Amino acid sequence: MTAVCYIGVDVGLTATKAAAFDPAGREIAVVHARTPRTSVTAHRHDVDMDGLAETVLSLLGELAGRLAAEGYAPAGIGVAGHGNGIYPVDAELRPVGPAIASSDSRAQPIVDAIPAEDARRLALETGSIPWAAQPAVLLRWLHDHAPEAYAATRWVLSCKDWVTAQLTGVPSADYSDASAFGMVALDTRAYSPTALELVGLPAGDLERFPALRQSGEVVAGLSARAAARTGLPEGLPVIAGCMDCVAATLGAGGRGLGEVTIIVGTWAINGVVVPARTPAPEVTLSALMPDPGTMLAMEVAPTSAANLEWLACAAAPHGDAGVPAAELLREAAAVPPGAEGLLFFPFVNGAPEHPEASGTFLGISTLHRRGHLTRAVIEGVAQYHRMQLDRVLASGAGIADRPWRLAGGGARSEVWAQIFADVLGRPVLRQLTSELGARGVASLLPEALGHDRGSWAAGEDLCVHPGPDREVYLRQAELFERCLGGMVAPWTEVERYRRAADG
Repeated sequence: MTAVCYIGVDVGLTATKAAAFDPAGREIAVVHARTPRTSVTAHRHDVDMDGLAETVLSLLGELAGRLAAEGYAPAGIGVAGHGNGIYPVDAELRPVGPAIASSDSRAQPIVDAIPAEDARRLALETGSIPWAAQPAVLLRWLHDHAPEAYAATRWVLSCKDWVTAQLTGVPSADYSDASAFGMVALDTRAYSPTALELVGLPAGDLERFPALRQSGEVVAGLSARAAARTGLPEGLPVIAGCMDCVAATLGAGGRGLGEVTIIVGTWAINGVVVPARTPAPEVTLSALMPDPGTMLAMEVAPTSAANLEWLACAAAPHGDAGVPAAELLREAAAVPPGAEGLLFFPFVNGAPEHPEASGTFLGISTLHRRGHLTRAVIEGVAQYHRMQLDRVLASGAGIADRPWRLAGGGARSEVWAQIFADVLGRPVLRQLTSELGARGVASLLPEALGHDRGSWAAGEDLCVHPGPDREVYLRQAELFERCLGGMVAPWTEVERYRRAADG
């Protein structure tokens, strides 16, 4: 006798996961692989679209085999993926070139040319500001620098929409991704041409974006090709899915108004659930939730756990897979808070608000060893999350008087979770359930398929309260912000030097 389960796929910038959950939301099995992403230069991050599709199909095939062996029958699939960036395809759903990842900043000059009053107009209408990795901005970059690809682009897809198209053969889009693009007017819930207008593209380019669907709406059944490739049944329902920030928030149980969720992933995600209405809180981007009455107001940047991943690779010989993060974190736990005067700015991938910034250590001396470097990196990540959360608090978003949920790498490490509590000065709930993104998108399937949803409770967590090191981190916060303000000029000079070296 077989038991029903639900499959969630989560495509991040670093890793891609496929996981299955039972009707109560318990994880049955999970498989994962690295996402095929290529750093062309410091500011150009491409994704091999065919390689990504192959990665997902292979993972689903592996997962299907495990589920069959354990007596489970999948009822449906949902996909979550990194938001923004651009996955351009032709009318046959074939890539017109590599995708551009959301950590890419090649199009920053296009954003710099947008007048401040126009940027504010987009924010008021959509809840999101213009920035370098938005699809509209990148579509303009294609127009200017890859005109053949621009002309061949029939559909502008997000990451999860590309994967969903590979599973179904149907182009689709959902409200969470599209709203986070700055493409959906919050009052009408329809595509708006404003983001295109700001970068000088015609309103007719809206036709390149697929029709909007609710995140839990079934797009189509699994195609015969995808079924043959994965071993899953042809016709298996595939829903529209959602942006990974929204999926992870759902997976962590942060659905209620005022709930704050901090995701320590490749990107720093600092979101609060707010009413879906205008005027929106003044944040970097807002994404509509599956509950149409709410949206996730967020401050985001590629300034989080990617910095620790960089250090893990930088601390190993060239070509080596890197030092395990757990080993680095054990070394960091033995270092005093404040890393004995070492400071780190977590910008190895830049940041929308600091486009010329780069990862930077200040205060290095012969005293410091690898554990100090790690401690400084994870403290710097936490300090920049704090600054982003301060902006969320100042945005007008209503915050509930409850502990903030902490998910991702920062939650799984005891030392890092304590640093977050101390830096923020607030209790944080560590979300120890793995694969929150896959879990969150899979949680949409029971209702979409007319099944009993069950509780899908958030799972195990642990509340961590600020400790005696809070005073150290208050002093560090003052130093961090003063030094950050003084880094603009040297970062600008370094960027000029780098561009000159690149030719």
